[in-house]
Amino acid sequence: MAEFPEGTPCWVDAMFTDVEAAKEFYADVLGWTFGEASSEYGNYTQAYSDGKAVAAVVPPMPGADAPSQWCLYFASDDATATAEKIKAAGGTLMMEPMRVGTFGTMAIAKEPSGAVFGVWQPGEHKGFEKLGEAGSYAWAEVYTREPGKADPFLERVFPYESRQMDTGGSGSGDQAAAGMDFKVFSVGGADHPVLGRMKMGEEFPPQVPSYVQVYFGVPNCDLAVEKTKARGGQLYFGPMDSPFGRFAALGDPQGAAFAVIDMDTRVGEMPKFS
Repeated sequence: MAEFPEGTPCWVDAMFTDVEAAKEFYADVLGWTFGEASSEYGNYTQAYSDGKAVAAVVPPMPGADAPSQWCLYFASDDATATAEKIKAAGGTLMMEPMRVGTFGTMAIAKEPSGAVFGVWQPGEHKGFEKLGEAGSYAWAEVYTREPGKADPFLERVFPYESRQMDTGGSGSGDQAAAGMDFKVFSVGGADHPVLGRMKMGEEFPPQVPSYVQVYFGVPNCDLAVEKTKARGGQLYFGPMDSPFGRFAALGDPQGAAFAVIDMDTRVGEMPKFS
């Protein structure tokens, strides 16, 4: 049995053509340190915060021409069974379940609207050793133009309960929430949200595909933004205050999108879901 319940985000990694540059960037922006590269597994290199594993970086496989992007993995008690659910629900397997030594079993998939994600059945590697704090994974959201495809897929593959954000009808002020189509998926009851889903609007260029936005915790959102820009990264959105924390959407110098959030700086009332 996985220590992370089925369907819970449990790990994140990214491929970078220039791994050393990526390590320098995230060491500065997120405060990470890095372990030794594992040559047996394609120079897979784990990142640490306070000595606890929080992510990994790896160079592309020889001959691969994949863009740099973060991949979020969802916990599975049986990766082969989850892969079958993915196919039955209309998703695509980009990598069939593959055992990674004694560490666990992985698969890479794409949901019907195009967002790529991973599946992880743990062995010796259980997943995040730290999360929900500065320097570690904090939250994730599926961004899609087709929630009618993504939502039922997620609920068929994982044991999710879903709730839709109530945008309200007062018309008195929260323009950010007005018209927003946002849903939260929970595992083991509404008090345990694990994933968000946001419908992409016209503010997203048409060439931007569906994707999973990964949020990393930081002690100061604005400082993380300034460090990102100083190192050649991009600011896509924010910084913006919210009831969940002050956050910003960013891109690193090699094009991998991610977000940062200061969870101690919260502004406004929590939204209602139904």
